[in-house]
Amino acid sequence: MRKVSVNGVELAYVELGQGEETVVFSHSYLVDHRHFEAQIEALKDRFRVIAFDHRDHGQSGRTPGAYTLDDLVADAAGLIRATHSAPCHFIGLSTGGFIGLRLALRSPELLASVALMDTSAEAEPWLKRLKYRAMFLVLRTLGFDPLMKSVMGLMCGPALLDDPRRADEVALWRDRMRSNDPQALIRFGSAIFDRQCLLSELGGIRIPTLVIVGEHDRPQPPDRARRIAAGIPGAKLTIVPGAGHLSTIDAPAFVSSTLGRFLDAAAPV
Repeated sequence: MRKVSVNGVELAYVELGQGEETVVFSHSYLVDHRHFEAQIEALKDRFRVIAFDHRDHGQSGRTPGAYTLDDLVADAAGLIRATHSAPCHFIGLSTGGFIGLRLALRSPELLASVALMDTSAEAEPWLKRLKYRAMFLVLRTLGFDPLMKSVMGLMCGPALLDDPRRADEVALWRDRMRSNDPQALIRFGSAIFDRQCLLSELGGIRIPTLVIVGEHDRPQPPDRARRIAAGIPGAKLTIVPGAGHLSTIDAPAFVSSTLGRFLDAAAPV
């Protein structure tokens, strides 16, 4: 992977394709850029594609001290500028969607379009924040193993978990999540779960917007996606049948074709 230093942290990224338009992928908590592998493969023949690992994830740098979601937004903006990608088509899932929303509102010159996947414009409900903080306590004291069944149920939907033909895939993603640094996940989770509500600001987004959500997404249910789409002028909403939070993994072909159609309309090539 290539690396670039921005906002005080070294970010790792892959770059593929040589199209005139650039697509930037921003991933979910607990995983890394690899959950977009199918979408990268589908788009790289038509677009220049960049997919990066957030700080405290994958091959990017670790940040010992506390930080906020605004720091993650600054990371993404810095990477877009450092890789000469603006204006890019920004595709963010979960945390990536939190970032994409804020870039679209605060730095619209960096984006040509935005796809907001399995994400929310709302603050994390207080009951869920309590639940996640309890999980942090387990993670800090006992490690990942006691949490794995719950985490897999949160991140993946029946399209993946209930298909015996995909058991090896389930095991792969379980192992990848388990390999994370617990302290890094606690720092990152503390940043994203303390985010502010943006619902009242969504009308200010003026770029082409696609909202995608898994039918069975538990961390960010479809109603949150519907509220995002209703608040952004001209936004389109797609619900992914059978998919959970990581819809790019649960239903890769469906998601790839949906993104391809959106990008063709937003940036004809």
